[in-house]
Amino acid sequence: MELTVILGAAALVSSLFVLWWAVSGERGQTGAIDLAVPEASHPVDMRTIVLRQGVSERMVRPLLERLGERARRITPVGRVAALNRKIIRAGSPAGWTVDRVIATKVLLALILGALLLLRFTVEPSPLNLLLAIVALLFGYFVPDGLLDSKVNARQLATRLELSDTIDQLTVMVRAGLGIDAAIARTARAGKGPLGEEFTRVMQDMRVGVSRGVALTSMSERIDIVELRTFVAALAQAEKLGVPVAQTLQIQAEELRVRRRQLTEEQAMKLPVKILFPMVICILPVIFIVILGPAAIRIFEQFSK
Repeated sequence: MELTVILGAAALVSSLFVLWWAVSGERGQTGAIDLAVPEASHPVDMRTIVLRQGVSERMVRPLLERLGERARRITPVGRVAALNRKIIRAGSPAGWTVDRVIATKVLLALILGALLLLRFTVEPSPLNLLLAIVALLFGYFVPDGLLDSKVNARQLATRLELSDTIDQLTVMVRAGLGIDAAIARTARAGKGPLGEEFTRVMQDMRVGVSRGVALTSMSERIDIVELRTFVAALAQAEKLGVPVAQTLQIQAEELRVRRRQLTEEQAMKLPVKILFPMVICILPVIFIVILGPAAIRIFEQFSK
């Protein structure tokens, strides 16, 4: 009976998500608009604009924002600041605001905790209570895990691109470009997280921020040792009058060595990572193939 109740509750919760997915999304226009008719002949009021939005825009998003604001009030300030820094290091993904992340954490914790708490009410036991608590904590910390994975992936991509990017800066500076012009060309030609950050640096410099402050802000947003070392070396070279091209070349050589060390480190971790899938998935199949016929023959011999 308790399994039936749990499956029914899970189906009910899943149906709500399916219903939201089915009706969400922006609505298309019901009829074509004649382009020859001036726009003034098709007045559009605020009600029409709102009705053209999907359910996620009109209901779900305001609900998440309202829940996030209330949950943020009771969340410690240090925790909110740490979550904001984590979102920035992840590249500020679209829709990943602090309020929405907090609201998602609360909703996942309540949904998963309620499902397992329903099992505890049907069959009270210490194990079911422990499972409900674990499910609640798991739902609360799942968004943190997703953000951590995004941060790690972005930092790894930056580490792999940094040495090549500094090589490009070195070649352009030696060709006669200034460091600001070299950074601008790198921002236009660059792709990935580092290209986006150099574009942000150029935007900051265009509004009056100094190059040193803009680069320091970039290193704080990405938060890796290699980029901080590069920014500090560039600032020190500018302060002491050391040629920028020479500083860039030294930094590029050091970053290539660190990238090789990082690759070797990842390669050394591979046997440990592949051990658990091998033990769980491959070895049981091998044992079945090797020992299965022998076990069948032994069973046949003893059954006679």
